[in-house]
Amino acid sequence: MRSLGYCALCHRHQRQRHRFGWPSRSVARQPPRQHQNSGAVHRSAVLTSSTISPRTVLRGARWPGDIAITGDQIVASGNVAPQPGDEVIRVDGDIITAGLVNTHHHLYQWMTRGRAVGCDLFGWLVELYPIWGRLTVEDVRAAALVGLGELAISGCTSASDHHYLVPHGDDTVFDAIVEAATTVGIRLHLNRGSMDLGESQGGLPPDHVVEDLDSIMASTERIITQHHDGYMVHVVVAPCSPFSVSSELMEASAALARQHELRLHTHLCETVDEQAHCLERFGRRPVEQLAEWGWVDHDVWLAHGIWINDPEIAQLGTAGVGVAHCPSSNARLAAGICRVTDLEAAGVPVGLGVDGVASNEVGGLFPELRQSLYAARLRTESADAFMPADALRLGTSGGASCLGVADKLGTLQPGMLADLAVWPGEDIADIADPLTGLVLGPDRQVRHLYVAGQPVVQDGQLLGYDLTEAHADLARKSRRLWA
Repeated sequence: MRSLGYCALCHRHQRQRHRFGWPSRSVARQPPRQHQNSGAVHRSAVLTSSTISPRTVLRGARWPGDIAITGDQIVASGNVAPQPGDEVIRVDGDIITAGLVNTHHHLYQWMTRGRAVGCDLFGWLVELYPIWGRLTVEDVRAAALVGLGELAISGCTSASDHHYLVPHGDDTVFDAIVEAATTVGIRLHLNRGSMDLGESQGGLPPDHVVEDLDSIMASTERIITQHHDGYMVHVVVAPCSPFSVSSELMEASAALARQHELRLHTHLCETVDEQAHCLERFGRRPVEQLAEWGWVDHDVWLAHGIWINDPEIAQLGTAGVGVAHCPSSNARLAAGICRVTDLEAAGVPVGLGVDGVASNEVGGLFPELRQSLYAARLRTESADAFMPADALRLGTSGGASCLGVADKLGTLQPGMLADLAVWPGEDIADIADPLTGLVLGPDRQVRHLYVAGQPVVQDGQLLGYDLTEAHADLARKSRRLWA
């Protein structure tokens, strides 16, 4: 395996910024280039090499059709005749999709897999909060390096990490997560999560893991200034959940995000216990309280969104609020099944999320494609309510819509950024429909993964670092928490 190391990866991305005119971090608030969103996934083979030629033309995938790439963008599709100077790459028998988009994750939870396996959400949190309170910045860095690497080999080109624990008030933990994403080479939506309502004030988390409002706002401003480039790193303002935050934090977070034209994210409607908490504390259901805080708007997406009634679904759809659907985690915690088909019918963007690996020990997004299909059919009791194409749509363009980047990511059309996953096709060649084979066939890892036309995984191996060594380091750090 070729090991580039962190510094080499940083240098590579800096070269890319100069070559293609990407915004540097010193001008982080420049608006990104706009591209037209052209619809569904194009069933074609797409790859580029690490050395950009004037044009790269792809041929030979099981899903036929050619695509040409220049720089970081797809520039042509359909029947593309190779021209002198083109680099032609064969990807015979494989299946190519847009890169998967993970809309909800907690990378730090790689430190605590396999605990509280018989608990519902509130019991699970009560058992794990004290352990999470002992995490260090280096623990989170190690967890992020493993977690993002596992996402990459499961086909993710973009990941949204909702991080709301600040070890001993040290907010450089967010810098560590960005560094891990740079090492891996995938896009990061860095959710500056927060909790300011501890147990003594009626919240669920113990007091020692919450922060004060002023510290949260100052830290969020710093992270926006330092890390948001609107291209490889998007900063998101993300208070944790109704049972761990004050109304003042929710309102201040919305104001800050909109001042900087950033997105907002929080957990909502995950369990019936949360609903009971909101009724007791606010006298309102969770969506009603969300509206009271000024959060029912197009710049918001919610994690889970299970316990939502028909009028609330219509309200969210009208406003354009998105939902991150986490079927495996919801099943593990017996939280319920998201009403995906009803949400989409009402106009709610829906994407897929792994959630934390303390409630979804696999840690990859690819299995959520199949899980979303099974969950939707169980929920509706209808065999044709949700098809393999719907599952892939949630994992790609649906996720991009939730994250507010559907004009640039989530499909393989000309003008879109070249974020793509190449899936081995040999063992599913006997399945009549390739998309059915991909979604309902055996789990798989990518053969190749490209982000903005740059290789992140080649022949199943991460290029930036040794994932096996990263797992070993994480295991050593995790043992300290087992005592």
